[in-house]
Amino acid sequence: MSRRAAAWLAWSLVALSVALLLGGIALALVTRSTAPDLPLGETDDGSVVADLVTLLTFSVVGAIIASRHPRNAIGWLFCGVGVTIGLNSFVGDYADFWLASGFGTRSLGETAAWLSSWLWSLFVYFPTSFLLLLFPDGRLPSPRWWPVAWGVALGTAGGMVGNALAAGPLVDFPQIANPYGVDSPIVGVLGVAGSIVAAGSMVASAVSLIVRLRRAGREQRQQIKWLAYGGVVVVGTIFVGGLVLLWSVPVSIVIMSVALLGLPVFTGIAILRYRLYDIDIIINRTLVYGSLSVMLALVYFGGVTATQVLLQTLSGQHRLPQLAVVISTLAIAALFDPLRHRIQSFIDRRFYRGKYDARKTLEEFSAKLRDETDLDGLNTDLVTVVRETMQPEHVSLWLRPNTASKDHRQ
Repeated sequence: MSRRAAAWLAWSLVALSVALLLGGIALALVTRSTAPDLPLGETDDGSVVADLVTLLTFSVVGAIIASRHPRNAIGWLFCGVGVTIGLNSFVGDYADFWLASGFGTRSLGETAAWLSSWLWSLFVYFPTSFLLLLFPDGRLPSPRWWPVAWGVALGTAGGMVGNALAAGPLVDFPQIANPYGVDSPIVGVLGVAGSIVAAGSMVASAVSLIVRLRRAGREQRQQIKWLAYGGVVVVGTIFVGGLVLLWSVPVSIVIMSVALLGLPVFTGIAILRYRLYDIDIIINRTLVYGSLSVMLALVYFGGVTATQVLLQTLSGQHRLPQLAVVISTLAIAALFDPLRHRIQSFIDRRFYRGKYDARKTLEEFSAKLRDETDLDGLNTDLVTVVRETMQPEHVSLWLRPNTASKDHRQ
């Protein structure tokens, strides 16, 4: 496929995804006007906004990748995710519309509700597993990984079939019995077995990325670092969202939803724009300032809590004075710079040993340069420093003869 044809197809899929979502929104508006008191599945404002943002992120990133690299399957995978999100939203909104108005045939409305009840299971394993397995060039690391790819596909299919054929009321529409349900224990076994196979294949896909990293050249290594960095950011943000869940459920859902969008964003950067940014510097700064923020937060809240407990013990006063907050803030300001230097030094020694040793070598040479008077010894030290810091294949030093002094002596 040429780039032009690939771009046309990719952006057509984006348009189809948006059209499906807009069609669902139109149905949702009609449903609200017809039956405002009906409990709705996919038509509330939060679901519409989340679907729109997720769809656009996956679809647009996928279309950009597919347009520039038509042979990279990851771009088409993201476009497919966008179409699936749009279809899932549309059939869910149509099912709500059918329940509210009764417009259309019963079989069509029940089928739409049935599709909406199991399409979500496609997102659990399929995109993430294939992203790990195919990243960054859209191909398997070697033909030996084909069984893992088949495991992802068959496991996901088994889980979807188990959800689609489960007898009883539908998950999102409990007032509707599954029109295609099969009352058989085989369906449940198939769903459980498919989930186990898909989960195992996801673990194997992550292992394939580690294997690829060990064999990769400099370019692929930088791309994999970008994906790994994005994965850590996504997981960390989801963890924060889980903590926020204790205070506010809506805010927690928003944080987790935004975190999941990091998957296509970091993937797009890793494939298309990784050369613009030095990922090693970004990782270094994240480790330093992330650790620094956690430590300063512990110092602040620990100082405030300790002061409050001390005041309650000594005076019985439960109200925290402003002086305690001021003292904790001043302590943070005083600790910021020395603590940052200590964390930076520890991270450099632990994770960036080569650069740390090079910097130390240059510092020692600079200190020695101020007091060195022996030119031959200085030449030897300079060659040693260049060899240790830059590690070239060959080092030689040439000194220009001092012709001016010779002319003066003559």
